[in-house]
Amino acid sequence: MSDLFKKAISFGVGLTVVSKEKVEKVVDELVKRGEVAPSESKALVDRLVERGEEERGYFKNAVQEQVQKVLKELKVPTQDEVAALEERIAVLERRLAELEGISRLEGTQPDAQSD
Repeated sequence: MSDLFKKAISFGVGLTVVSKEKVEKVVDELVKRGEVAPSESKALVDRLVERGEEERGYFKNAVQEQVQKVLKELKVPTQDEVAALEERIAVLERRLAELEGISRLEGTQPDAQSD
């Protein structure tokens, strides 16, 4: 049993994409062939599913780290950086609106720039 479990664990990333139903089906086949005792099948399924979930977590973290690294290398701004710029733009728009309002009240128009 432990040798079989080690082989199953060695599939590693393969377990990350296998559903619980597929794991159960494979274990049922192993029970039918006499390679796993029926009393051990549920525990084996549980361990394989748990291992698959762990592998999915590791894989997800590795992918996220790589994506972050690539985005940083490409100098793609973060959400925080974009939010800070949006706030600065909003402040500038308010100041511009205030200045335009003051100009209208004084009867003057801001100089129009020609292109």
